[in-house]
Amino acid sequence: MLPLSTTIAHALPETILAVGALGLILFGALRGSRTADVVAEIAIGVLALAIVVILVGAKGRGEVFDGAFVNDSFARFMKLLALGGSLVTLILSRDFLKREGIDQYEFPILVLLSTLGMMMLTSANSLIALYLGLELMSLALYVVAAFHRDNVRASEAGLKYFVLGALSSGMLLYGASLIYGFAGTVSFAGIAKALASGPSVGVLFGLVFLMAGLAFKMSTVPFHMWTPDVYEGAPTPVTAFFASAPKMAAVAITARTLAVAFPPIQSQWQQIVVFIAIASMALGSFAAIGQTNIKRLMAYSSIGHMGFAMVGLAAGTQAGVRGVAIYMAIYLVMTLGVFAVILSMRIAGHNVEKISDLAGLSRTNGWLAFFMAMLMFSLAGIPPLAGFFAKYYAFLAAVEAGLFPLAVIGVVLSAVAAFYYLRIVKIMYFDDPAPAFDTAPFAVRAVAAVASFLILAFWIYPAPVVEAANAAAAALF
Repeated sequence: MLPLSTTIAHALPETILAVGALGLILFGALRGSRTADVVAEIAIGVLALAIVVILVGAKGRGEVFDGAFVNDSFARFMKLLALGGSLVTLILSRDFLKREGIDQYEFPILVLLSTLGMMMLTSANSLIALYLGLELMSLALYVVAAFHRDNVRASEAGLKYFVLGALSSGMLLYGASLIYGFAGTVSFAGIAKALASGPSVGVLFGLVFLMAGLAFKMSTVPFHMWTPDVYEGAPTPVTAFFASAPKMAAVAITARTLAVAFPPIQSQWQQIVVFIAIASMALGSFAAIGQTNIKRLMAYSSIGHMGFAMVGLAAGTQAGVRGVAIYMAIYLVMTLGVFAVILSMRIAGHNVEKISDLAGLSRTNGWLAFFMAMLMFSLAGIPPLAGFFAKYYAFLAAVEAGLFPLAVIGVVLSAVAAFYYLRIVKIMYFDDPAPAFDTAPFAVRAVAAVASFLILAFWIYPAPVVEAANAAAAALF
């Protein structure tokens, strides 16, 4: 049993979020709806404090709560991404929620609680901790999806996400129970030890169901069906949240589970990951071509990008996990930047979501068009932008692991996906101008600008991200 001070040191960021969320619930309940601004500002401060604590707090590797919770370089790297996604989401949401008349103090608290679940999920070192983190993250997400209660589309999105999410949780629990029944333990290290003597058919079945539940959270094929409808129906800041922070946690726990609990049966789970990668890349590349709504297009884009990230994970090596970590960091920046531009799409006080509304943007708002173009080029993987290097590290890991067909398929489907990204650039720069957008809030414009700068700057100085991803991947091997 570790001393209390050590336990607190390794779980301090989670403690900060838990205490902050509980304190804000009490504050909001006592003071009423007038506290929305104050609660949001404090919530942003709590997230920022958690980021600082991770950067300057406990280093090395530590297991607490009887080994169910692990704090290592990989967990810290992915937690920083999740916290960053949540913090930027709250910044982007302030003006939107006020305009829509849904600026309630519960929203930032739900984001905090969901982020707490993401951090628990990222550090989960047993099947029970995995499920607790997953459900804490998901329950808050179900609520924020339907946060705009007077909007039929938002209510429908929340209901669809809840019903399908409950189904995926059931599949994940069934898989976990099978694994426990045949391995005799819920700890990842114990499962790996039990499998060292040879694979068990029961564990393999359990792993399939477990991967089904995790694939739902990553929105990868064949458990992607909720993504387009929920992305389109949910309030745009909520869609930005779905597309960023929860995906960091879902990919992190998938990588940790496969690398730590199931290395003895890598040849078996590798086939599952390869299938998920190819199917997700293919669907994301082809299904987005005919989309006219920018949020639905981003939903299919998200499915495709999760497939590209899975290419690195399929390698099953340290280089593969490094590729996944780099990919997710770059994907986070690109996604938040694009949603900042989408939040800027307002004409005469009304939100617009059609891709055709971007027509001629270069002539009505040159800077916004430039930011969007850089983000689209990066999502397409055009060198020398960050998106190219994200795919490069993932494909390189697959090639080094001997998965040449997977890498080739990835490159081909990346070229297909480039069509709909470049089409948006063509619409912005060569089509006749649509009505000009209203002036966006400073915070929204700043996020778009910073995201564009970061993806431009990555090729000049990639060392911090690459070195951090290297250390993160080494923690799992």
